[in-house]
Amino acid sequence: MFRLLLLLITGFPIVVFCAFGGLVGRLQSVGVKGTLTCNGLPASRVLIKLYDDDRGLDMDDFMGETRTDSKGNFELSGYIHEMSPIDPKINIYHDCNDGIKPCQRKISIMIPDGYITEGKNTEKMVQCGHNGTGWEICWRNSRLYTLRKY
Repeated sequence: MFRLLLLLITGFPIVVFCAFGGLVGRLQSVGVKGTLTCNGLPASRVLIKLYDDDRGLDMDDFMGETRTDSKGNFELSGYIHEMSPIDPKINIYHDCNDGIKPCQRKISIMIPDGYITEGKNTEKMVQCGHNGTGWEICWRNSRLYTLRKY
């Protein structure tokens, strides 16, 4: 009986936090823009989704999506209520250099914490892109920020 009571006392706050964390947390936003190319040509109609990356058992929170235009350009922003700082990422779903494979490949790019804004409106945008040769590139203030091979 004591164990059950102890489990209820310690487990109830965790359940409440998970259930209502998105309603009572602080509003945070982030934005990303960039240009995607494939073999030197604009990658048009490429799907890009923005998520808050929730590690562990919790599923990632969807924050928005867009597609690149005819020149490969995109701009995407979103916001969410969270108790703790968000861990934003974009997923890029593309067919560049994958031959006749029926499914799209996915590239995930984590967005640095410095681009998270308190409130609904994004104050600064991180610039990211993928050149279609396996390199993911992000810039901060016109300088190369991240270069990582996938």
